[in-house]
Amino acid sequence: MSNKALWNAIDALARQLNMSCSRLAVISGLNATTFNKSKRTTRYGKPRYLSMGTIQKVLDATGTTMEEFSVLMAQVQTDDTTDDT
Repeated sequence: MSNKALWNAIDALARQLNMSCSRLAVISGLNATTFNKSKRTTRYGKPRYLSMGTIQKVLDATGTTMEEFSVLMAQVQTDDTTDDT
């Protein structure tokens, strides 16, 4: 599991639900900017990981199981040929 695959899974879940990442954040009870591209790394360029609490909020809000999210992560990680983390 890479940081990039985790973020790509968030993007893919939003697409599956026909919404933006900002909308996904809002329905999950998070700040609308939580999933912005600019928040995916620190100002020093290091990857920023989502907490399990944040992931759980997304899963609860969307009715997605951890198993379904894990499958999605595996799919996007397999599709990702340039994993830099």
